[in-house]
Amino acid sequence: MGAGIAHAFLMAGTPVVVVERDTDSASAARDRVLTAIEGSVRRGAPAPEPDHLVTTVDWDVLRGCGLVVEAVPELPELKREALRRAEGLLEPLAVLASNTSSLSIDGLASGLRRPGAFLGMHFFNPVPASALVEVVAGTATAPSALDLATGWVAALGKTPVVVQDSPGFASSRLGVLLGVEAVRMVEEGVASPEDIDAAMTLGYKHPVGPLRLTDIVGLDVRLDIAEYLASELGPRFEPPELLRRMVADGLLGRKSGRGFYDWSDETGGTGGTAGEGGGGVSRDPGRPR
Repeated sequence: MGAGIAHAFLMAGTPVVVVERDTDSASAARDRVLTAIEGSVRRGAPAPEPDHLVTTVDWDVLRGCGLVVEAVPELPELKREALRRAEGLLEPLAVLASNTSSLSIDGLASGLRRPGAFLGMHFFNPVPASALVEVVAGTATAPSALDLATGWVAALGKTPVVVQDSPGFASSRLGVLLGVEAVRMVEEGVASPEDIDAAMTLGYKHPVGPLRLTDIVGLDVRLDIAEYLASELGPRFEPPELLRRMVADGLLGRKSGRGFYDWSDETGGTGGTAGEGGGGVSRDPGRPR
């Protein structure tokens, strides 16, 4: 997700730095971003400036950035640690955001010195093609930070939807419920994954069916989110045993080559709606780009 977020900001003309956990990850992130840029340019988009992308393991590059988007794995303490570390390097006017798809913004804000400058910016996978960013306001989020975030999203050519902090926000709460029920239908032998997906794409005009989307998101990611929502909102989000079994067997979907579908012929691609890769960063706090 970090690579996708970085790509979106670069194509909007903004210098970006991506901070990764080690040099191999930084190199891989750079390759992913540059490959995505090449594809956009082939489709007619103007090429960004070559020096606008920096990938590194040095957190000090965050100094002077106007927006930092955290996109580490969907583990609360790991996210809190990354957010606290980033906040310590930012200037007072900078905005700090999390790309979490379900975790509480108020919960992630605990331990931050400036919770008013913190919010959720939930990008969707694949980021370049998605028209939506869910902007999540925590209890302490300042209106000025919210205005900046929605302005940046609009400048990317995407539509911001503003939601208040609650488990799963709007998109994950609805999407996971649909996805979990689709898995349960496979488990009960109601229909094949292909036919369940066709019912939603053809009958309800969804762009992709819930089981194919589960494969794209990653079954492990979907399981983690479902477990969290079940703990917060009740048993209607309880993951089916089939989902637990497939994750235990390593059938994670697109990123492992097999889930409800066979992805062994796929190359490249990204694996999750939240939490994978590094953080996309916009340097300029004065421009919503």
